[in-house]
Amino acid sequence: MRTNTTTWQGNFGTESITGKAVLITGGTTGIGRTTALLLASMGARVMIFGRDEKALKDTLRDFREAQMEERVHGITADVSKKEDIEKVFSEVDKVLDGLDVLVNNAALGYNSVMEGSYDDWQYVLNINILGYFACTHEAVKRMKKKGGGHIVNIGSMSAHTKDEGSSVYVATKSGIRGFSESLRKEVNKDGIKVTLIEPGAVGTDMQPSTPDEQRGKEEDMKMLKAEDVAASVLYALTQPKRCDVVMIQVRPHLQII
Repeated sequence: MRTNTTTWQGNFGTESITGKAVLITGGTTGIGRTTALLLASMGARVMIFGRDEKALKDTLRDFREAQMEERVHGITADVSKKEDIEKVFSEVDKVLDGLDVLVNNAALGYNSVMEGSYDDWQYVLNINILGYFACTHEAVKRMKKKGGGHIVNIGSMSAHTKDEGSSVYVATKSGIRGFSESLRKEVNKDGIKVTLIEPGAVGTDMQPSTPDEQRGKEEDMKMLKAEDVAASVLYALTQPKRCDVVMIQVRPHLQII
């Protein structure tokens, strides 16, 4: 079969996100914040939430300065709390009137299981695992009513590298990889896509290094910017309906793993 190359022209990223209702967990800092700004700039209606009131105000100010305040709605909520999840999705129904896209992004870093206490591990698991489960559960119910949707899970290269001294975080991100693969098989028949994005090191507040050190690593191509991950989210969301972007692994050029 001969390929008609003329059909390729302008045929990349054919699905528009203009007017789409998007919920981003952990949307007030780092990858979530940058993704929210990017998707809103492309015409999406975005709702964000995070635990910190100041971070929320700072992000909403950025939207105002970009003259996009009408495209965003933000609240404070903790994804580890059942009552906060209920509050978030009550706002989704009120403000967005349904849901097209969920970006599960809120997560905490953590080191070895030999550090901290049971309560510390439980809180990390509640955010990094149960938060994804709970938001997905509520999102899928709403997406089924609309006849489809897209869930993007932000994972980590840690699920692949399994670094020493990071056993708690590795466990959560390995769980998200398995969850994403199984979830896709469950919901694809309902017109719901599932994409897992596994970044390498990203210059965000999750990193132990200072902002200046992060900027230096970005310039040295040893660390990604949050914008790089946001671009991956946009790529996955704008592919044709026939095309599922199942996993994206994006690494800094000189982070050889």
